[in-house]
Amino acid sequence: MGGGPFVANDELDARLLAAASATRVVVLPTADAFERPERQVAAAMAWGERLSVEVEALMVLRRSEAMDEAAVEVVRNARAVYLVGDQPLHLKSVLKDTPLFAALSEVLRNGGVVAASGGSADALCDPMVDPRGGAFTLGLGLVAELALVTEAEQGSPERLHRTRELANTTLAVLHTGGALVKSATGWEVVGKVEVFGDLP
Repeated sequence: MGGGPFVANDELDARLLAAASATRVVVLPTADAFERPERQVAAAMAWGERLSVEVEALMVLRRSEAMDEAAVEVVRNARAVYLVGDQPLHLKSVLKDTPLFAALSEVLRNGGVVAASGGSADALCDPMVDPRGGAFTLGLGLVAELALVTEAEQGSPERLHRTRELANTTLAVLHTGGALVKSATGWEVVGKVEVFGDLP
């Protein structure tokens, strides 16, 4: 999702959760570890009330916590996981090659939902857009051969142009409220999204 976690995509969120038969959502505010992650948790709780789902905040903020078997089990047993926060480099450093990241893949293999918004969505792709300048770097690779520019309405046209010039893979530009959804039947584009290239 392009941005606006827990406020911009209620209708889509409800549809995805219903499709996965998810009545509980595990929220990982990892990418906001240094920016008051409790604010994301509070927004998630209000969102859960609106959508009539239980929200469990999993405060995995450091790499050591992504190795903790109890946290891994929480994710592994979830039908829906939502990653939020705007620091994709921190999210990558915490989750790369960890048991918790492997558990996210298991959620998908078991027919569950893994959703991410803003910088967190950027980090789940490979390559990912480096927020420090708009060039590309290695991402987590949950989705390969796709890079995202999120919260595009906040970026400058010059930076977006530079990112497009550097892209050697499919690039999707998502505004807040826009989303790309991948399912067994293919890709769905929701809201304001521009895709340059073919979705993998």
